[in-house]
Amino acid sequence: MVTKTIKNEQNFINDEPYYEPVGDEIKIFAASYENQLPILLKGPTGCGKTRFVEYMAWYLKIPMVTVACHDDLTASDLIGRYLIKGGETVWVDGPLTSAVRHGYICYLDEIVEARKDTSVVIHPLCDGRRLLPIEKLGELLEAPSSFCLTISYNPGYQSVLKDLKQSTRQRFVALEFDYPKPEIEQVIVETESKIDAAMAEKLVKFGNMTRNLKGNGLQEGASTRLLVNAAKLMGQDIAPVKATDTAIAQALTDESDMLQAVHELSRSIF
Repeated sequence: MVTKTIKNEQNFINDEPYYEPVGDEIKIFAASYENQLPILLKGPTGCGKTRFVEYMAWYLKIPMVTVACHDDLTASDLIGRYLIKGGETVWVDGPLTSAVRHGYICYLDEIVEARKDTSVVIHPLCDGRRLLPIEKLGELLEAPSSFCLTISYNPGYQSVLKDLKQSTRQRFVALEFDYPKPEIEQVIVETESKIDAAMAEKLVKFGNMTRNLKGNGLQEGASTRLLVNAAKLMGQDIAPVKATDTAIAQALTDESDMLQAVHELSRSIF
């Protein structure tokens, strides 16, 4: 039996991603990286967590591997597995193993969505050991100094079944994200969509009004991402009311009463 290893490709971010700082998060991430500390980002959907990690990968000039976690994601998906190719047994590194082996940033997006065995896998990487046991290879992989483990989750969706254990949380430096202040969010919407300042201001106002409905019929209000989506439609000559209906209201809920309420908020502004 012949065993080969297939390496995952590098993911360099050559062009600077647009990111608007809202505090000292860049400085804290960089300091954590220099001290080889894992980083936890927590905040609502669409508030800029992923864009921030992409920006830091560019800022630090380190390749980045992103894993979108889901219910069926297992430890083997992260570490790797043997496959049969052309009569040979081939070991294929998973994204986490690839990141550790080559010293990349590994970003596990919405970590609580993954199966529980994934947290056991990352624990040895999140303390002074910085080790990744690969049982199927009989290998104990030591992370180089350039490796950085970053995870994220949305506390608003926490439940008994989907919660981040204290044994995991307390291994990380935590950065809390939220939607930007209106003046910053307006700049983001303008920059990302190229619409004029007056329309961006109205859109941000509308977004904040929907966020006031969180817990009163909506699970979440309009994220910055949804505001940018609506703004891009407006930039293509889609009427503001139609843009907010399709890019925001319909994305937030299927409940007819709440759809009507969001529609009315839109019409009151636009």
